[in-house]
Amino acid sequence: MAAGVPGLAALAADPTPDLVRDLLHGVIDPELGIDIVELGLLREASVTNGVARIRFTVTTPACPLSSYIEDEIHACLAQAPGLRQVLVECEMEPPWSPEDMSEAARAALGWKD
Repeated sequence: MAAGVPGLAALAADPTPDLVRDLLHGVIDPELGIDIVELGLLREASVTNGVARIRFTVTTPACPLSSYIEDEIHACLAQAPGLRQVLVECEMEPPWSPEDMSEAARAALGWKD
């Protein structure tokens, strides 16, 4: 019977990686004021069977913000319909570099190519 209800199938489907990535624009690096996607800190966003797997990095290995960013990722993705679990991993390899940033982030930070 649920199959005949418009939109119900969409609610049961996994959110797309694009939706997850869009939501993660809401995770702002508090030191730089730019989101983790534009900064190039987001390495992977995948969703399978209601489980989101997020891999991110930080700008330096000594960055004290990895726990903060992880918490913000969880809070941000709590609003995604269809997610049962969010698994987050911070990785240091390969190391982040300014080339990982989007053009918009580089411009906002005054980086010249």
